[in-house]
Amino acid sequence: MEKLKGKQYRKLLEPLEHELVSMARWAKATGARILVIFEGRDTAGKGGAIQAISDCLNPRQCRTVALPKPSEREAGEWYFQRYVAHLPSAGEIVLFDRSWYNRAGVEKVMGFADERQVAAFLAQVPTFEKQLVDDGILLFKYWLTTDQAKQEERMAERLEDPLKRWKLSPIDLAARHKYEAYTEAREAMLAASHTDHAPWTLVDFNDQKRGRLTLVRNLLDRLPDMHVEPAELALEPLGHAPKEEQFDVLQPIPRYHG
Repeated sequence: MEKLKGKQYRKLLEPLEHELVSMARWAKATGARILVIFEGRDTAGKGGAIQAISDCLNPRQCRTVALPKPSEREAGEWYFQRYVAHLPSAGEIVLFDRSWYNRAGVEKVMGFADERQVAAFLAQVPTFEKQLVDDGILLFKYWLTTDQAKQEERMAERLEDPLKRWKLSPIDLAARHKYEAYTEAREAMLAASHTDHAPWTLVDFNDQKRGRLTLVRNLLDRLPDMHVEPAELALEPLGHAPKEEQFDVLQPIPRYHG
């Protein structure tokens, strides 16, 4: 399939953005709590998919959560504890750029969690997510699939681009050699956590633009009827000529000649 061009992608994304705005208006009106989890290999395109959803939404209503390495105190807590604080409240949309599934993925493969901890997580996560869903949270879980050749191509691009270099870490580079181990970890994760109440959806992200469109369309189609009429607003006449901004012009800062 031919790779989607930028201009065509933006044309296809625009109507979806209108639906996303309707989704946000519906969530605010009904108090719905929407939680979307984005998982996948390094360079899969999680950030771009999140941006495709959040760019047109009010950042006060739509939050992205990307938690760093746990602190010493957090490492001693119940594993799910630090994630609970970031769950959506009424009317909110929360997008998790990686999530509690770190334990079944990078922590398992890179040796940051032992077999006992991973087994405990896989046993507990279906119950934890059922509690979220039973309490009314609308939970959506997406895994972004990427072939190793495409992952290598994107890593090389990040390494060469100074504006993308920050996306690479020593852990990312070490993970390159564990593609099959990540596949095995993912399959174990899916087997344990693909449930009726919180199913996984796998989306092909070898073409990231097509992947974003597919993911957003799927998300919107899985929500209930979201039609809520926007509030009627009107720009009443000012009653006077528009005023000019009043301010003091800053003096130029002297240039230092060292």
